[in-house]
Amino acid sequence: MQYPKNLLAQTLIQLCKAKEIKHIIISPGSRNAPLTIGFTNDSFFSCYSIVDERSAAFFALGIAQQLDKPVALVCTSGSALLNYYPALAEAFYSDLSLVVLSADRPEHLIGIGDGQTINQKNVFKNHILYSANLNEDNQEQNEIEINAAINIAIVNKGPVHINVPFNEPLYELVEELSIMPKVELSETIHSNIIPEVLDELVHIWNNSKRKMVLIGVNHPNKIEKEWLDIFAKDDSVIVFTETTSNLHHNDFFPSIDKIIAPLNDEDFLQLQPDVLLTFGGLVVSKKIKDLLRTYQPKNHWHIDERKANDTFFCLSEHIKEAPNSFFSEFFPKIIMANSNYKSYWQSVKTLRLKKHDQYIDSIEFSDLKAFDILFQAIPNDTILQLGNSSTVRYAQLFDFNKTVDVYCNRGTSGIDGSTSTAIGCAVINNKQTTLITGDLSFFYDSNALWNNYIPNDFKIIVINNRGGGIFRILPGHKNTENFDTFFETKHQLTAKQLCEMYKFEYVSATNKDELNLILSSFFLEDNKPKLLEIFTPSTVNDTILLNYFNFLK
Repeated sequence: MQYPKNLLAQTLIQLCKAKEIKHIIISPGSRNAPLTIGFTNDSFFSCYSIVDERSAAFFALGIAQQLDKPVALVCTSGSALLNYYPALAEAFYSDLSLVVLSADRPEHLIGIGDGQTINQKNVFKNHILYSANLNEDNQEQNEIEINAAINIAIVNKGPVHINVPFNEPLYELVEELSIMPKVELSETIHSNIIPEVLDELVHIWNNSKRKMVLIGVNHPNKIEKEWLDIFAKDDSVIVFTETTSNLHHNDFFPSIDKIIAPLNDEDFLQLQPDVLLTFGGLVVSKKIKDLLRTYQPKNHWHIDERKANDTFFCLSEHIKEAPNSFFSEFFPKIIMANSNYKSYWQSVKTLRLKKHDQYIDSIEFSDLKAFDILFQAIPNDTILQLGNSSTVRYAQLFDFNKTVDVYCNRGTSGIDGSTSTAIGCAVINNKQTTLITGDLSFFYDSNALWNNYIPNDFKIIVINNRGGGIFRILPGHKNTENFDTFFETKHQLTAKQLCEMYKFEYVSATNKDELNLILSSFFLEDNKPKLLEIFTPSTVNDTILLNYFNFLK
């Protein structure tokens, strides 16, 4: 086996191996040659070559999302590094561990006009958990910094940046390692709630008649079923879940917007909880955020080992534990209250479901109709990745198959890397993965298809309404040239030519009958990835969606 001669590269590679960072996403370059040589020559590592650094970082994020372990990114010096920033911001807000290993010029070549050179130190300072800036002349300090950075990524769940200056020559090899770096083990977070605080929370809970549980982004099978069953049995508790919560129970309340969109002030007051308990990641529904900011609960508790966002401007307690751990201490002490809180809203939920079905059956082919057909067609025991903007918001209106795992990049809610993330997910997970995305998001991230690792069973479904349809739903002037050009960004693009270039099978649908026919075989096994492009009208979707909420009343 051959190793890079560079001692700093040897140190980094060995410490990544010792800390079990197995998946390495490499973008081509010369300055990062010592790292590329070291990682690709060691069979422990699974290395992927992704040319576009922005896509590479989202691809890595998709792998980290599935494994819940750090994934490393390797790039050359200069602007290559800056292309990681969107995915690092997403990882920062989604608690996903990415380890950036950026090659750099040595210090004496910085700021003198040398090519492919920028100020790389601390470049991600506002969206990073740790920045390590190494020095080829200080081996002991380098080992301390590398250990610290990777340990923080492991324990605190987020991105870190290790900037690595390399002097030339860059391609020299040796037959044996010259150095064995010291490995500092990471320390697991252990936090238990103070007994007095627990007792106070129990007292408040037991004396409240209206308790709301709101669950944001949540990994499948993360919360133990016994705790969900206790919530479901309590008449004083309503549990709101989102599509990305990945939690299902007949007595819970999915499709938040469907429940609350038609409410008036009197209804809001009746829904306003005494206690709001939240856990999981960020919440999609803007309507529930508006409601809870206007009709604030007396108490808002958030459960998370690391952080608590004051999303509703009334956070009163950050419970620094994992949800399962807290529930094991909390539930043995609670008393179920007599209340009609849940039963009243269950009747509302039943009415909304009936009205939902009536409206969907009555409408013409449109975005809403297409999503209804699609969400019913997703196969059991598969993964569904959702694009941002309209796609994830439409998904909130439907009850999902509980065997389908649902993901979306909701940390920053950007459209920029949904396809790359979905492909990273598909590569690392043996379940079939389907991405449903809008046209702008798909075309924006089309370099995601420039990838040699895409599984044959990977599916993409593009809703092409020829522009940013969500802007027609938002307040603003419509049907003007400026709106069409600068907001909706109308276009006549199709994914067909991209599919030809990247060897995807391509099919399309323009109406309900064509869509149903294609879906009857779309998810079957094929010898190459497949893309379905659904063409929907560009000008009626906003009216159909707004009328939907009016109909629910």
